[in-house]
Amino acid sequence: MRLELAEFPVTQVHLGNEFSYHAGALVVDREELLALIHQDPRIGDAALAVAVPGEKTRITGIRDLVEPRLKVQGEGQIFPGILGPVTPVGAGRTHRLSGMAVVATADYEGIIRAGTGVQRSAILDMWGPGAEISRFSSLLQLVLVLRLAPGLAELEAHTAIQRAEYEVARRIALTTERLDPQKIETFDLAMEDPARPRIMLIQCCLTESHQAHSGVSYYGLPIRDSLATVVHPNELMEGAVTPDTTRSGRGYYPTTWDWQNHPLVFGLYGAHRKTLNFAGVILERIRFETYHGKEVIAHNTAQLAKAMRADGVLITWLGGGNAFVDVMLTVQACEQRGIKTVLVTYELGGKDGVDPPLLHSVPEATALVSTGSRDRWAELPVTEKIIGPYDEIKVLSYPGAPRVSARGPLSIDARDGIMGGVDIWGGESWTCKGY
Repeated sequence: MRLELAEFPVTQVHLGNEFSYHAGALVVDREELLALIHQDPRIGDAALAVAVPGEKTRITGIRDLVEPRLKVQGEGQIFPGILGPVTPVGAGRTHRLSGMAVVATADYEGIIRAGTGVQRSAILDMWGPGAEISRFSSLLQLVLVLRLAPGLAELEAHTAIQRAEYEVARRIALTTERLDPQKIETFDLAMEDPARPRIMLIQCCLTESHQAHSGVSYYGLPIRDSLATVVHPNELMEGAVTPDTTRSGRGYYPTTWDWQNHPLVFGLYGAHRKTLNFAGVILERIRFETYHGKEVIAHNTAQLAKAMRADGVLITWLGGGNAFVDVMLTVQACEQRGIKTVLVTYELGGKDGVDPPLLHSVPEATALVSTGSRDRWAELPVTEKIIGPYDEIKVLSYPGAPRVSARGPLSIDARDGIMGGVDIWGGESWTCKGY
């Protein structure tokens, strides 16, 4: 499949009474977007605001971020299985509005009040030390502030939030439908260099077997019940893989924006036919509740990589806790089949960085790339402006933690309380040096 990503950089976002794009300046029709959101009766109220990098603004109640995109050539459309039928995507041309994101925030407490299934939200500072931590603070943000109808279960709340943000993102991107892009990038795996090794990306995805939504969907279908699945990397760019918006508001869960802009996918594409042949992506469901299940999924994934004639794999993941056992067993299973592996992961380490950095290990895990620590504390200053549904938030992660004023100052006990605060897939430019 050959996909062209046509780029329209955004340097200004204005709320107005029309849609237009010219020389980086994007104007969006506030009333039309609000009317689009209110078509869903599960949305009780909605508002729009713009957050600009460098301004002393704190966004609260964040559930997800998405980059506006529009498919202009080829079959299907953006977010297949969610905004339209399950038509295969990954070929043709898609417009992207780079440099900005639509941010979905929502006032929602959920029916599940404890455990791994509890709803999550996060904050984002557009300035100061919080901005330095997050990959999203440099983007212009069009913020949706949603208040959901009372009594919605988690799956209904997720669907309402996701549909609102995706409809808004697509409508914004429609502004560029008949315009010429600044540049076009082409993504095509059809040709290979037989002298180069075949390398795949194994993307491990934390899922929950006991919840309405598993955490990750493929064409709108939660992957909870699937074994390892081969997908084309171009499908990620067109929204075929999406998160659960009621629980994605944590620093180590990917947003829709992350799936659209997966740094390891782009990195492997950049090396394609130069130092390696990019052979595709395997989605692996992790966090089986028994060790038997973890062994089976590791074996299944390694067998699939072998069947795809992979000489080597990059393995990365999303989530936390015992799901990392599944990841390490996958490293082991691949190495035992002669497939060279490199694991890309964030570390733990505790507040002072002296605790064990990983939850589990195997002897075969000899090549690891660290993307930094999740556990370091952060001190955030007082903000001048709040955008979002919450004026009070919980910044500490333990059960029963008190709510504090969102205006700060705030002491964050782990960087996963900041949206984009954990570099899950190596998209940042951090480096370290041993002495």
